[in-house]
Amino acid sequence: MMTMKSKVLSVLTAAMALASTPTYTFAFAPATSRPASIKSSTSLHAIANTNSRRALLTSLATSPLLLTSLPSNAAASTAPPTPEELSRIKTGYSNIQYLLANWEKETTVCRENGGECKRDADPVRKYLGLRSTTDPLFQIEKVFNKVKFMDGVDVDKLDDFFEATEDWNSAMSMSNSMAFISQFGEYNPGGGKDEVLKYLEESKKQVILAEKALKRILDTIESASS
Repeated sequence: MMTMKSKVLSVLTAAMALASTPTYTFAFAPATSRPASIKSSTSLHAIANTNSRRALLTSLATSPLLLTSLPSNAAASTAPPTPEELSRIKTGYSNIQYLLANWEKETTVCRENGGECKRDADPVRKYLGLRSTTDPLFQIEKVFNKVKFMDGVDVDKLDDFFEATEDWNSAMSMSNSMAFISQFGEYNPGGGKDEVLKYLEESKKQVILAEKALKRILDTIESASS
């Protein structure tokens, strides 16, 4: 059996769909571009239908029953990051530092039993949180968006924080692109190992920028936590 809240939500959903989708009745399939006479006649019906539906939607939206039945998302939208989410940023930052300190090792893959070794940019994407939902930095931007709601956050540092998040997004995106090109550099026309290394180094430059941006983000978080 549907609860009162479910019934109210069902009615509102139907009303919203009705209000946002005016209907027309034609005795024939309308052409892509309707003649002026058809446009003018249907416009009158559309106005009347829209007005009546808007009145219905307004009545429902302001109903005391509805207002007291709908759950509030205000608390969720202003919630600060959890300790687990903050830990993901710190872990991701440490991982990127490790990647840069061990760049050649981490971007080199060798076949088993002493086989041929080649450079591989795919680990770069993993360190940036672009390969798996279990990567610490996977969709970390959602956590960044919560930082401004932390208790004790220094409002004077928010401008730099927002700039740092933009720098992170830009560097992460560029590094991802360069790493992707590097992975296929050997197979592209005119490509080869030199192309692989060229774009791998370009990807590294962006990882360095991403690391610096993440450090600024952590500075804001740590100042709020202290």
